[in-house]
Amino acid sequence: MAELLLELFSEEIPARMQAKAEADLRDAMEKALKEAGLKWKLLAACSGPRRLTVSITGLSERSADVKEERKGPKVGAPDKAVEGFLRGAGLSDISQAEVRSDPKKGDFYVAVIETPGRDATDIIAEAVPAIIRGFHWPKSMRWGTGDLRWVRPLQRITCVLDGKIVPFDVDGIASGNQVEGHRVHGRGPYTVTGWEDYSKQLEGAGHVKLTRADRREVIRKGIQDACAKAGLEWIEDLGLLEEVTGLAEWPVVVLGDMDPDFLSLPPEVIQLSMRTHQKYFAVNDAKTGKLAPHFIVVANIEAADGGKKLAEGNSRVLSARLDDARFFWDLDKAKPLEEMAEKLSTIAFKAELGSLGDKVERVAALARDLAPKVGANSDLAERAARLAKADLVSEMVGEFPELQGVMGRYYALEAGEPAAVADAIRDHYKPQGPSDNVPTDPVGIAVALADKLDTLVGFWAIDEKPTGSKDPFALRRAALGVVRIVLENDVRLGVSKGTGSARMGLKKQVPIQSVASEKVPSVRETVERADAAIVDPTLLDFFADRLKQVLRDQGQRHDLIDAVFALGEDDLVLITKRVEALGAFLGTEDGANLLAGYKRAANILTAEKKKDALPDNLIVDGALIDAGAEEEIHLHQTLGQVRHDIEEPLKNEDFEAVMTELAKLRGPVDAFFEGVMVNVEDEAVRANRLALLADIRDTLHRVADFSQIEG
Repeated sequence: MAELLLELFSEEIPARMQAKAEADLRDAMEKALKEAGLKWKLLAACSGPRRLTVSITGLSERSADVKEERKGPKVGAPDKAVEGFLRGAGLSDISQAEVRSDPKKGDFYVAVIETPGRDATDIIAEAVPAIIRGFHWPKSMRWGTGDLRWVRPLQRITCVLDGKIVPFDVDGIASGNQVEGHRVHGRGPYTVTGWEDYSKQLEGAGHVKLTRADRREVIRKGIQDACAKAGLEWIEDLGLLEEVTGLAEWPVVVLGDMDPDFLSLPPEVIQLSMRTHQKYFAVNDAKTGKLAPHFIVVANIEAADGGKKLAEGNSRVLSARLDDARFFWDLDKAKPLEEMAEKLSTIAFKAELGSLGDKVERVAALARDLAPKVGANSDLAERAARLAKADLVSEMVGEFPELQGVMGRYYALEAGEPAAVADAIRDHYKPQGPSDNVPTDPVGIAVALADKLDTLVGFWAIDEKPTGSKDPFALRRAALGVVRIVLENDVRLGVSKGTGSARMGLKKQVPIQSVASEKVPSVRETVERADAAIVDPTLLDFFADRLKQVLRDQGQRHDLIDAVFALGEDDLVLITKRVEALGAFLGTEDGANLLAGYKRAANILTAEKKKDALPDNLIVDGALIDAGAEEEIHLHQTLGQVRHDIEEPLKNEDFEAVMTELAKLRGPVDAFFEGVMVNVEDEAVRANRLALLADIRDTLHRVADFSQIEG
């Protein structure tokens, strides 16, 4: 068994590409060696700022011989059939094939193809260049006079099998057995024979931490130690941690100081400036829990002075950045938010839907309309909506787009706006992802819902719906945001009502004339095209799909959501309650058996309808019931009682109690199907029993459309 080491060494690989490139190289090597017939015990890969590495242990030294039998045409078959067989089997003459007999089909040709195994060295020498040339990077480049493309210029290929070089060449780069270490602390080169030797030399004299996990842990521990020593708390940022893990081969954590005067800036500005421009970690004072005038930088060098000068240099760079931020902050504070908001009319939102100013007008009106429904003050909701987008024209958001809404809140507080208005400005974009929180203050809820509903209704009105995986306007996220806001805040707002109000606001919008000298349909025109219905049913379906996503994540079944939606219900909170109660009920023996009884009743009714044998008016005749079988009488009586007993709990949304009442039908339904024949010759009796089945169906449909339920 052999050991293979492969390293592809280049100039700096972007941090965001390293993990995927590591996995892709591992998968490509695994596929190539497997297809060539080689086996191994362990295949591992690692990546860093300048290298991708694969190590394979227990590799077979040679692929196995392969013997294949390929059946050909019958003896005496046409020449063309024989010629095709010879070409496919790689034979030059039919005499090279064997003739075999089949008692039923007669004599036929068989080609016995024997492929001898190959040395692992030859297989690797062929596979690696092909992998390198076919490797996919999100962005790649060419250099020099060659035609090889790589993420950055490829400088060295190390490939050794059991200590010996596997010879091949890729675009003038010959494979070898040398590697390079850290640029400053241990460049080398180092001659290696395998993984153990490779890792020992590079992680020792070479000062290179090879695996992402090791570098990540060094950084994490370094940050924790530095913070503990200085009385600080690390503001954990896993995204930044993952990025700096790909920036330093030999990570060294350094604590730097920041001018305390900068703490007058909003903390989000400081943190984002650190993160975006400098890749620094922010820290809090452990005693106060507030942002501290320090930062943590991950260097790629061990400084002789312990990082003092390095920290000072980084502090000067950060100060320059924060000076710019302070300038923007002071400039923005001097402008009232209303003045900023006026500029929104000059910024396009979507050609057919007008400017951002137009959108703000619609959202403000809708927020005012929604406010009483979510327990918010209407004046505050409208005020917040009118100011919510104003910070988009601020200098700070121009520099840091990620701070939209956040800066608006600070500007609102500086201007003396109520806290509820300021918080709503910040929160109206939420949630922006599955891990983001939803607004919880009523004013914020009203503005967030209004903003998202206006966007969805507007894009539906101009037929700009998501298709497949494409969703350039993040409409799925907007709808999912509406669903989460409604459910997590127990907002009793029907989707039809909310979207209908948004649609009316859109319809009242001042017509938009033209964009880029071409006539564009006005908002009024685009809405009135499909004015037959207040709400596009496909938009309701879109919300249903998002609700399914949320409930599926909670373990609920998608078919139960369909069953409840089929009733025409669009109160998402109410739907969720019904789905949860229905799911629990169907998980019981009574529920499962009652569903089976429903399916049987529905199937009989459907079959009769197809035969045109279903009476037009299915009304149960009590006299015929009384003259019927005991099971028939019991079912009719129980249905009447259950229909009566579920009314109050349905009104009170006590769906557990409703399910308890429905469970009482299980026994009578089972007994009816066991003891009563529905399709009897007497037409009156038959029609009466079909009406009884319709009563079963209709009673269950008070809760959900059971025909939509699987099983």
